[in-house]
Amino acid sequence: MSTTLGSFIAGGIAACGAVTVTHGFETVKIRLQLQGELQSKKAAPRMYKGVFHGVKVILSNEGPKGLLRGINCAYVYQMVLNGCRLGFYEPLRAGVTKAIYHDPTVQSFGINIFSGAASGILGAAAGSPFFLVKTRLQSYSPFLPVGTQHNYNGAADGMRKIYQSEGIKGLYRGVGPAMVRTGFGSSVQLPTYFFAKRRLVKHLGMEEGMPLHIASSTASGFVVCCVMHPPDTIMSRMYNQTGNLYSSAFDCLYRTIKTEGIMAMYKGYFAHLARILPHTILTLTLAEQTNKYMRRVEDRFGFTGTKAAM
Repeated sequence: MSTTLGSFIAGGIAACGAVTVTHGFETVKIRLQLQGELQSKKAAPRMYKGVFHGVKVILSNEGPKGLLRGINCAYVYQMVLNGCRLGFYEPLRAGVTKAIYHDPTVQSFGINIFSGAASGILGAAAGSPFFLVKTRLQSYSPFLPVGTQHNYNGAADGMRKIYQSEGIKGLYRGVGPAMVRTGFGSSVQLPTYFFAKRRLVKHLGMEEGMPLHIASSTASGFVVCCVMHPPDTIMSRMYNQTGNLYSSAFDCLYRTIKTEGIMAMYKGYFAHLARILPHTILTLTLAEQTNKYMRRVEDRFGFTGTKAAM
């Protein structure tokens, strides 16, 4: 159990380790989500035909660099998002539980969901500009372009150009859907992780250790992907647009379903699942280990503070 600051650092480090492994699937997912944007299913070309086809096509045409576009922005975003999500979850949960039940050790599923959503929303809002640039870098392809193309010479160039043309407002384009998307995912990620962990210990007799962490993370990853993917699709399109192609998240939702059908909301689902499962497993499993390390560091130097999860 490390302090809030310790968990913030540990959560960010764990997420960066995870994103190194899963970033390529995120690139494929974004291009699948943008493919055929506002076109009927019959008229839309299918340049990327699935997860593994997408990986193969990108590697063939753009090399490993194509799959890893925007990874620097991804590192910063993951530090901010998961630092907030893993660092603030337990203080929020304990504070609300104490206010209602006068005992912070009580486990309430509703409070856990609220705390997960709130901590995720804080992280999404703080990291939104980095996710915006990351999305635009990943969607760009000189060979098989999908969606609006933004030819930035890296993350810093993207930030500069967006700020020069649209100001601060441009950097926070799509922050609403991003907060909804992350709120949905965060509201179930940690609660389902801890729920699965308690049930596996109680019913299967699993002991604290790597197998328990991996099994709990896998259960959490499936739930997160199912809940988060529709707002994730909206967010990708809102982030990638130039000008006012969509006036709002609801306009994007309405026009996407009207033109492409309801299943368009699940474009790139399997690429998302291929990313979110290992990402969740690595993030939560590594967070367990990095939290233990941070606790030892804090104990050695005498740091005290609000204890955080894990």
